[in-house]
Amino acid sequence: MDFVRNFPFISIILSLFSGPLSSILSGKWAKRINTAVIAVIGVMSACVLAYVAGTGEEFIYYMGHFPAPWGNEIRVGELEAFMAVFFCIIMLLCMLGGMKERLTQIEESKQNLYYIMVNLLLCSLLALIYTNDLFTAYVFVEINTISACGLIMIRQNGRTFEAAIRYMIMSLLGSGLLLLGLCFLYSVTGHLLMSNIQQQVRLLTAMGEYHIPLMVALCLMSVGLAIKSALYPFHSWLPDAYGYSTVSSAAILSSLVSKGYIFLLIKIFYRVIGFDIICESKVIHVLYVFGIMGMIMGSVSAIREDNIRRMIAYSSVAQVGYIYMGLGLGTEAGVVASIYHVLSHAATKSLLFVAASGLTDASGGSVRFKDLRGAGYRHKLAGIAFMVGSLSMVGLPMFSGFISKLLFSQEAVGHTHKMLPTLIALAVSTVLNAVYFMKTVISIYMPPGEEVELAESRNIAMREQPGKSVALVCFIILNLIMGLNSEPIIHLIETGLGMFR
Repeated sequence: MDFVRNFPFISIILSLFSGPLSSILSGKWAKRINTAVIAVIGVMSACVLAYVAGTGEEFIYYMGHFPAPWGNEIRVGELEAFMAVFFCIIMLLCMLGGMKERLTQIEESKQNLYYIMVNLLLCSLLALIYTNDLFTAYVFVEINTISACGLIMIRQNGRTFEAAIRYMIMSLLGSGLLLLGLCFLYSVTGHLLMSNIQQQVRLLTAMGEYHIPLMVALCLMSVGLAIKSALYPFHSWLPDAYGYSTVSSAAILSSLVSKGYIFLLIKIFYRVIGFDIICESKVIHVLYVFGIMGMIMGSVSAIREDNIRRMIAYSSVAQVGYIYMGLGLGTEAGVVASIYHVLSHAATKSLLFVAASGLTDASGGSVRFKDLRGAGYRHKLAGIAFMVGSLSMVGLPMFSGFISKLLFSQEAVGHTHKMLPTLIALAVSTVLNAVYFMKTVISIYMPPGEEVELAESRNIAMREQPGKSVALVCFIILNLIMGLNSEPIIHLIETGLGMFR
């Protein structure tokens, strides 16, 4: 069973080298390689999760069999293995759900390029999950950025070029701040390995030395990753990036890319600085305030939209605000709630994007609400799926979103100073969520007007879009599992965080 310890490294290398391999293949074979790679990595990650859960201890894999500073390290616990499994499941379903659109929206000669970007994106996400080295994390943050930019602009119209440029500018700003923070931290501690940095930071904190440089490094890294994960008000790139890219790209970007940056930030809080030092530094108070603002302003922007995909995109701003608000509570239970919301949002937002594509297919390709009237009848499965995703985002019992909001509320009640703002923000945000999501659900089940009848709307049966139908059904099941059987997942997150120290 010790051979399983090699699986995280093999997963990263497999996804990394499958990219160049796809460049010499046709689009059809590149798609097959991509699907096989995601599935194989998912199975290997599940084996790693079973191994770590069985031993009850994390393990360290030395790349090149040399310890730092000559070699590099991969550190694997229950939470890392679970996130790898979950990310593979979501990515596989996103690719399956947008399969038909990729054939029509991407030139045939560029089909294989799309799968190169997806493979590199998976590689970077796995590296961010597993790595125990900060500079390695930065390298794969850049790979993640370039891959995501390629996924946006490969559709090749004016709006996607503009969205990709805006995304690149904001992402490079975030990456620059992250790199500056790493440089400050390295100059003070002399280490790049997370565990070694934490030992040195605790020593310097106990001695009262280099307090200001450490805080500057922490602030730079936090702001850099907040920009890259679209925390309000650094979200200006998000609506166009999600709204005009292909369905698979929008689903992957919203559900996985930003979550990789958030997971890295949580690792920095726990494994690099130390969560107790983070709480004493007051940085989390700033993240808390911006998280609260994001919860409200993201929902307000979503209400104003008349484009279903941009509405879903603005909703992501609000949901990212939930995550940072939970981190800002400054307690382990708040972090648990945030990580659970990372999972819930990944499963639900990808469901909404894939379902929305089905509704637009049944409405002549239009994304305007007035043209989507009656789309829930014309594409029954997409209508049901969108309703499930909407109810989850609002926080109705039985669905994953309810568990997230319940965890946030429970933790806020026990908080001395942040209880009232948190509960008020949760209540207001929930009402706003209900306004724009229920408005959309009502719209897709509203009888179409005369102007809609003139559009090229048509009925779509499940068998016409088998890939999308399978993805939607799996997303619905996943959402119900997380909503009805959340206790094992919460316990796994708590156990995994315990291994972070």
